[in-house]
Amino acid sequence: MTYCVSPLTRPRRLVPGDRVAIVAPSGPVPEDRLLAGLDLLRGWGLDPVVAPHVLARHPRFPYLAGDDADRARDLLAAWCDPGTAAVICARGGYGAQRMVDLLDWDAMRAAPPKVFVGYSDITALHEAFATRLGLATLHGQMAAAAVFLDDKDSQEHLRATLFEPETVRTLGLPTARALVPGRATGVTLGGCVSLLAADLGIPHARPSAAGGLLMIEDTGEEPYRLDRILTQLLRAGWLDGVVGIGLGSWQGCGPYEAVRDVFLDRLGPLGVPVVEELGFGHGTPALTVPFGVPAVLDAASTTLTLEVPALV
Repeated sequence: MTYCVSPLTRPRRLVPGDRVAIVAPSGPVPEDRLLAGLDLLRGWGLDPVVAPHVLARHPRFPYLAGDDADRARDLLAAWCDPGTAAVICARGGYGAQRMVDLLDWDAMRAAPPKVFVGYSDITALHEAFATRLGLATLHGQMAAAAVFLDDKDSQEHLRATLFEPETVRTLGLPTARALVPGRATGVTLGGCVSLLAADLGIPHARPSAAGGLLMIEDTGEEPYRLDRILTQLLRAGWLDGVVGIGLGSWQGCGPYEAVRDVFLDRLGPLGVPVVEELGFGHGTPALTVPFGVPAVLDAASTTLTLEVPALV
């Protein structure tokens, strides 16, 4: 049977008073930023609960927020807690790939669906939630992320997505431009493009982006590395059948003119609409993009319009 990206189960929206768990599946979390993020979430009427190992440090690898097994236990416990309405990651960095296979996916599948929020390295978990749980997730700001703490537009877009998702069904910024013209309907997926390439060939990985509207961004990848990443996805056939591509921010990826040339060269021949500078990812402001939701990408209006709200 030919694979095609399909709509996923959407969890319920949040309401004031909901308890949300904060976890750190990847890199170490600065305590001052975490405390500031918790205050913001409390200001929205939420009750944030910090998992036991969020502020942990790995004894040998300073780029990890504690031991792999502990990080996995925190996420598993938060997800399986019936009193928790959402799980919000504290930050990205690196480490989600090391712990994702330590999770008890059968137990997580048996738990009620809930909101999952994160971006950057959390792309590995977005993909796993899609393929193993069939659950729509939010590529959005994290509790201790600098953009979340410093940018009110990014804060407000996440808040609206969580509480009033019908008000933010059209995504795009004035900066958005058509790189390749056209209009396409499909189901959203994506994240950090380097993490998507790193998932190729592993068990439970999504076999392709066919039928999908691929939303990609990254940070700190120079043009030649982006070329290599996209070429790998092309050679693997992972981009065969993709119906449209939205490009977010490319912070620290070199002069944007050079990055743009790579996109034109690697993605242009696919013959699908491509919209650049849509305003999601590591840059500012950062819109919250749901994955697993049917949507329309329109290069003429330079927008991504969700056919249904991100959450029910």
